[in-house]
Amino acid sequence: MSVVVGELIAERYELQELVGTGGMSSVYRAHDRLLERDVAIKVLHEQFTADGEYVERFRREARAVAQLSHPNIVTVIDRGEQDERQFIVFEYVDGENLKALVAREGPLPEREAIELALQVARALGFAHEQGLVHRDVKPQNVLLNDGHEAKVTDFGIARSLDVQGGLTQTGTVMGTSDYIAPEQARGSRVDAQSDIYSLGTVLYELLTGEVPFAGDNFVAVAMQHINQPPPSVRERRPELSPCVDGVVRRAMAKEPRDRFRSMEELCAALNDCLAELDGVTGAQTMVVAPRRRRRQSRPARPPADRPSVWPLIMLLAGLAVLAGILAAVFTFTDSSQKIRDAIGGKDKAAGGGAPVKLSGVAAYDPFGDQSEHDAEVRLATDGDPATYWTTEHYRSFTKDGVGLVLATGTSRKLSQLTVKSDTVGFTAEIEAGSSSSGPFTPVSDSQTVGTSTAFTLRGQAARYYVVWITDLGGNDAVHLNQVTAKS
Repeated sequence: MSVVVGELIAERYELQELVGTGGMSSVYRAHDRLLERDVAIKVLHEQFTADGEYVERFRREARAVAQLSHPNIVTVIDRGEQDERQFIVFEYVDGENLKALVAREGPLPEREAIELALQVARALGFAHEQGLVHRDVKPQNVLLNDGHEAKVTDFGIARSLDVQGGLTQTGTVMGTSDYIAPEQARGSRVDAQSDIYSLGTVLYELLTGEVPFAGDNFVAVAMQHINQPPPSVRERRPELSPCVDGVVRRAMAKEPRDRFRSMEELCAALNDCLAELDGVTGAQTMVVAPRRRRRQSRPARPPADRPSVWPLIMLLAGLAVLAGILAAVFTFTDSSQKIRDAIGGKDKAAGGGAPVKLSGVAAYDPFGDQSEHDAEVRLATDGDPATYWTTEHYRSFTKDGVGLVLATGTSRKLSQLTVKSDTVGFTAEIEAGSSSSGPFTPVSDSQTVGTSTAFTLRGQAARYYVVWITDLGGNDAVHLNQVTAKS
């Protein structure tokens, strides 16, 4: 039997108005007769009540969100079942959602859009810290109360970060296509990075009034999220700051490892944009040249006799002769050095180069639990080929990659990095970046690793390098026994 307005749920909640409906449930405004207040009730659609998977997903939402106490997350008040119909009771937010706000006002002022995105990012960051990914971040799921405070709701397809089995696993595409992350559209593993991408698309819409990709159906839009580079908000609104444009582009990077590492990092970038709007510079500091002191006027000198120019001419001639002698000496020395190098000396092109000391500093696991035998990372650079850093053991290696972060101490341009391993046959490439937490950019070709494999590096100087493993090559785990480098 369907739910109707006027019905009393659990002898307490009187349904007063249908305020929204979705694929799995409908939401009503109701009056709590016990506490004399308005609440929102989400009721699972009748056709799903006999499906144990949908019922469990609905119950899980209530359990998960009930643990999230945050000013920017809608609070769960109660959960129950009546006549085999599942329901969840939330605080009632009397206001519109972000989608309605943009439809009514169009593109928002830059400051307002950033401040709203900050509130959503803080809420999602708190959920991530509790081990929960939203997986359906969109403006329709962000409500605004009368104080213009954002409240994230509808964790209906949320999933635990450490789930090992059960519902909505890899291979199942869930979410809204206008805001879906590329890996989510492909049915790959979804984690906190997916929420970062979706929030980037929401910020894009707040700033431009339009979604970044449009199409006639779910698949057409999802394919653009997978294949098309993120558009620039400044192409639509040139007056926007490069800072906010950069934040949107990075949040919407196709590869999760190229996005912000966390919502906390995204919040820091958004705060930098606000500071820039306020005229407060962080990375860039305005340098004001000191005012020159005005020289005190001196009494005019009486004209003096003009000295002879011949001593000066003789001095310049002598300097010219000396410069010629020095140039000949340096040319001879340089030529001699080149000759020595050519006949077997220090020809860097022939594989020489100065050794560079590397230190293993961290495992890099952006698609997993952010940890991969971190205590053993130093063993890959300890000079002992009998010891090694190892990946986790995998029955099936489905993630995009995992790696080991190496530090050079200072920013160094490396020409070669050599990997020694006793688990041959895996595939890897070398990436580089300015921070140990990323993002990293490929600086070598991908190669199959043998017992000793040299990677030729390209690109600019960097402080951190990653051996990025993309395929285990039949191994259930990979060892990096020693990694060495040359400049």
